[in-house]
Amino acid sequence: MPTTYRVAAVQAEPVWLDADATVEKTIALIEEAAARDVALVAFPETWIPGYPLFLWLGPVAGQMPFIARYHANSPTVDGRHITAVRQAARRTGVTVALGYSEKDHGSLYMAQTLIAPDGGVLLHRRKLKATHVERSLFGESDGSHLKVVDTPLGRVGALNCWEHVQPLNRYAMYAQHEQVHIAAWPAFGLYKGIAYALGAEVNMAVTQTYALEGGCYVIAATQVISERGVEIFATTDEQRALLSTGAGSSRVYGPDGRPLGEPLAEDAEGLLIVDIDLSLIDLAKNAADPAGHYARADATRLLHDDRPTAAVVRPGQVVGPYFPDLDEPVVEAQTD
Repeated sequence: MPTTYRVAAVQAEPVWLDADATVEKTIALIEEAAARDVALVAFPETWIPGYPLFLWLGPVAGQMPFIARYHANSPTVDGRHITAVRQAARRTGVTVALGYSEKDHGSLYMAQTLIAPDGGVLLHRRKLKATHVERSLFGESDGSHLKVVDTPLGRVGALNCWEHVQPLNRYAMYAQHEQVHIAAWPAFGLYKGIAYALGAEVNMAVTQTYALEGGCYVIAATQVISERGVEIFATTDEQRALLSTGAGSSRVYGPDGRPLGEPLAEDAEGLLIVDIDLSLIDLAKNAADPAGHYARADATRLLHDDRPTAAVVRPGQVVGPYFPDLDEPVVEAQTD
């Protein structure tokens, strides 16, 4: 396993509500990362088909024109969109952390899939609990989705957005000796100047704290909103006042909490590329290892139930999604 390699945090605008076009853009970004010797590239939350900004801009009745379109452009794990991204990872030899709205029959989930450089799947997870109005569109997962996995690049885990403000989530990840963390965020253009808690400053502070507490590298990927994005989702002056352009804030943090690399302008699209060195984690944890020598199990402990659950369990069935072999023909069919 290499201790030093190059990572990239995507900061870009999806092609809103268009899975085909966003996958094309995804592949182009993966190819750019490969050309710049990046080993691991991370994409934002629900990058495909874009974060559902419409949920925050008005009453439920006003969301209805978007719902069917969002469902239709949310990929299945065994469909052509995710397969195309996996094939791009295999073709370029890049490890890809992909955020997307996963469609599983009639339900959607805020998913993250970590794709190996051979196109295999290292980790697939769903957001444990959608945040606020997101719950009207997305389902929940279970404790098995708080998971860190061994990879050729170290022990890697991922969380979405405000999963990072839940202390128990964070501690469950730290206790699995995470070395590289993928923090997937949307754009921070909602309610700018109105709701401080939804802004870039406080949420990047939480992300930076994750790096310090966990003694790990954190790659934070965010979306960007252009005027075109505002036009798609905001149809009234009142709605336009709730949505700001720009709003990108991608970052990479070291295991001592320091920001690494030069951030992109908030309205710029591209890759924030940083070289990391996993050997520095030992130095950080020498001072404070929250699930190791700095823990006090006699005072506080976390109960983490990591057993997978399902609404229906059949004898011999393995709970979880099925990712087909890349050499199999792609069939647009849902899997249980």
